[in-house]
Amino acid sequence: MSQELAKYIDHTQLKPDTTKDQINRIVNEAREHNFASVCVNPYWVSDCYENLKDTEVKVCTVIGFPLGATSATSKVSEAKQALKDGATEVDMVINVGELKSANDDAVQRDIEAVVQAAEGSALTKVIIETSLLDNPEKVRACQLAKQAGADFVKTSTGFSGGGASVEDIKLMRKTVGNDMGVKASGGIRDLASVKAMIDAGATRIGASSGVDIIAGETGTSDY
Repeated sequence: MSQELAKYIDHTQLKPDTTKDQINRIVNEAREHNFASVCVNPYWVSDCYENLKDTEVKVCTVIGFPLGATSATSKVSEAKQALKDGATEVDMVINVGELKSANDDAVQRDIEAVVQAAEGSALTKVIIETSLLDNPEKVRACQLAKQAGADFVKTSTGFSGGGASVEDIKLMRKTVGNDMGVKASGGIRDLASVKAMIDAGATRIGASSGVDIIAGETGTSDY
């Protein structure tokens, strides 16, 4: 069962004060438990790739993180460098302000730019930052991500005061249907939470407590 669950988990370390020792630790844990990926800030992608290239563990990174308020040009540049460094999954943050301003064309263009930069080389996951949105905005964000050709929608960065909820996962899954992945991320620390998210429709889990989760224990980190 633990091996099966491990394949859902992006083993995550995104804190701004992350050290090389912490990166080495999550790489070794991912190698040992065969997690789906390690998810790290762009600076650490090349290190992770070099240490995981002989495994099935993917290297995931974040783009426009954590605010999403950089230009599409900046996000594309960041994504291209991450791909060059060895990332095969990119989790981009939408322009939340433009979504809340009902400028849907700008939001979709922003997503499309990263999707096109990653096409053929990496999966694109779109972080909609659910804690900042009401339900109609969550639906619009998911629809725009789907129209832009993204592979996943994702709940949260973990840096905006809220994380994943079962209700949001159900809403996101209902909106995107069965053709896209849904990633639950933010505040997931225990096995019961993971199972609830999967039952609600999540196909990937972002968590820094992956080792504790698959051991049936409760982790302490929010990310």
